[in-house]
Amino acid sequence: MLLPEERELRAVLARFADARFRHDLQPTGRSSRELEDTSHLLCVMTGTQSVEQALTAADALLERFRADRRATSQATQTLAA
Repeated sequence: MLLPEERELRAVLARFADARFRHDLQPTGRSSRELEDTSHLLCVMTGTQSVEQALTAADALLERFRADRRATSQATQTLAA
């Protein structure tokens, strides 16, 4: 599976959260389609079959991105010392 860019993953998560909120607040045909579209995109980006799995995978990916940044930062600090 190709890893999504962090900013793209965050953007889709934000779109999903917004669609979910708007659909839960006032469900319409449009909000239902938008929620379905963003849910599908999130599943595709994370290589999963359900929204629950996608959210879990997205959390793991975001943690991996954070860990990579910390490791890069520590390596840079070590080289600078």
